[in-house]
Amino acid sequence: MSVPPESVVPPPSDSSSASDIPAQERTWAMIAHLSALLGALITSSHGAGWGCFVGPLVVWLIKKDGMPFVADQAKEALNFNISVAIATLALALLSAITFGIGLIIAIPMWVVIGVGWLVLTIVAAVKANDGVRYRYPFTLRLIK
Repeated sequence: MSVPPESVVPPPSDSSSASDIPAQERTWAMIAHLSALLGALITSSHGAGWGCFVGPLVVWLIKKDGMPFVADQAKEALNFNISVAIATLALALLSAITFGIGLIIAIPMWVVIGVGWLVLTIVAAVKANDGVRYRYPFTLRLIK
């Protein structure tokens, strides 16, 4: 087994240069993402978790002027949760229009969307806490 030359081995990462974003902004950005989970949990008994976009909206409205990183991540979380809500509503409409036959498609898709939403929200929160501007896949950028 040979060791690669030093020019190929990447230098060790310097944790001090990992992010120039202040810890308070990174924490608020993480809260913007995680607040969607809290909103969905609180409203799940009243309406299938439609409150998932309330938390990111509140964080964005409060912090958008003073913390640019938080504003960016809260907007991203808000757009993602609105996109998930639209997809969920579209599947519900498909089920209603087809008198329940659409549930054959809707139920598995709701499971996939739910698991994807949970995983991507947690990944985004971790990335935001690391100071990385996370972009959710499959997201309509409605709030600019």
